[in-house]
Amino acid sequence: MKNSLAISTALAITLFIAATCTTSQAAPTKKITMSVAEKVAAKKLYQAHCQSCHGTDRLGAMGPALLPENLARFRKNKAIKVINNGRAATQMPAFNSVLSKAEIDSLASYIYTSSKASLSWTVADINASKVQHFDQSKLPNNAQFDADLMNLFIVVELGDHSATLLNGDTFERLDRFKTRFALHGGPKYSPDGRFVFFASRDGWISKYDIYNRKTVSEVRAAINTRNIAISSDGNYLIVGNYLPNNVVILNTSDLSPLKVIDAIDSDGNSSRVSAVYNAPPRHSFIVALKDVKEVWEIPYSDKGGVEVYKGWAHDYRVEAKAEGWKADLSKKTEQFPIRRIKTDDYLNDFFFDPDYINLIGTARNSHNGQVINLDTKKKVASIGLTGMPHLGSGITWNYQNKEVFASPNIKEGKITVIDMENWNIIKEIKTEGPGFFMRSHSKSPYAWTDVFFGPNNDKVHVIDKSTLEIVKTLAPAPGKNAAHVEFTKDGKYVLLSVWDIDGELIVYDANTLEIVKRMPMKKPSGKYNVYNKINYERGTSH
Repeated sequence: MKNSLAISTALAITLFIAATCTTSQAAPTKKITMSVAEKVAAKKLYQAHCQSCHGTDRLGAMGPALLPENLARFRKNKAIKVINNGRAATQMPAFNSVLSKAEIDSLASYIYTSSKASLSWTVADINASKVQHFDQSKLPNNAQFDADLMNLFIVVELGDHSATLLNGDTFERLDRFKTRFALHGGPKYSPDGRFVFFASRDGWISKYDIYNRKTVSEVRAAINTRNIAISSDGNYLIVGNYLPNNVVILNTSDLSPLKVIDAIDSDGNSSRVSAVYNAPPRHSFIVALKDVKEVWEIPYSDKGGVEVYKGWAHDYRVEAKAEGWKADLSKKTEQFPIRRIKTDDYLNDFFFDPDYINLIGTARNSHNGQVINLDTKKKVASIGLTGMPHLGSGITWNYQNKEVFASPNIKEGKITVIDMENWNIIKEIKTEGPGFFMRSHSKSPYAWTDVFFGPNNDKVHVIDKSTLEIVKTLAPAPGKNAAHVEFTKDGKYVLLSVWDIDGELIVYDANTLEIVKRMPMKKPSGKYNVYNKINYERGTSH
């Protein structure tokens, strides 16, 4: 929800449902009935104050859908509290000075009423939505411009729903093109760097040909989407969705649907999908489920190694025994089998060790992180993590001859540094407020982190990776939110965003920390370097 003065963002977690769902098992939320007059009045309030973030028909846009089906773990009294007071460390504003107590109660009731909008989106719907802008087979297979193709950036500009293709050597625009509304989850590159795929909150998947600077094709894979991932061989794209509760696997060549998998646990409970990831060494996708205590591994290739196949075969035999039928291991040839991994709690945020053997996950409102071995499907450690660590934005580096993992925190002003051998916390670095993004590069001595939430959100800290100390605090544009850095391919320069409608992209020398260039942009959010992303550079999110 937002009032006319609130500026929306693309961060899914910044809206209250994603940040406040309890981690205890709750009975399904009861739908609330309202009289026709009450519902008409509440709908007008929703359209005036909430629709711009949460979408027409409450199906989600910048923010998540507000429907009874999405609120199973969120009670009405909590919704009233959040509408009244806003939500700390989010972009959800307080409405207690804008709306009366009765209006807030009416709004809270309205989001628990049934919607006439269809929550179904079938394979037929996906196929029917296909938009073919250009025939890819007729486009040149070499770049139609001169540049280092591995040192290009895609910069998402949320202010007017556009993206910039940027030369990472000259910092000049090579293209600026329109995107779908409310891009989310970060664009993903094909392994050769030629294509980039975007996902919008309302389920649109767009394929852009960098070499020819053209959006080639689009398809709507879902109603409300979280994020996407690309397989290491470049053949498959997986889409994780809130509505419907499923994952969709597309063929990257033409965006045709190959398989739709409903997000249902082994007990038959349906779940939203929090996120999807590619695990390169395993040749599999990892699926995070928001409402059930399971994580899925979905192999997409038989090159995943004996451990992945043995794990899947074991799970398949167990399932067969439980259901009373004979396991036929010839079924291994079936595309995209599911390997279920039980968890102790609901996991909302993930990180992986460099070998993708261990998964590090956290649950909202929990004080511990879980380390789960994907091969054995067992928890191997707990990590004492308070606040709301943003593991998905964490990074790794070598510190005193050991691999460490560092994560910002959305609720507390600190960076947590963890030893990845024994999973102990080495240090908590105090910052000037909660942060969202953290980045570095293997060739840089520094790690950068923002102070995205709170009164100091115009600050950016630079941390010496060898001492774990903040060596400089920058204020790139005083009074304006500074966030999200990304390094060039060689690690020599840092690109930073000023998140404002009249914002800018600022280029820093990564060693001297001096400003090299400032480029006006319309609320630039994420910046994504081709080389760093396709090579899973340790200093960037994956």
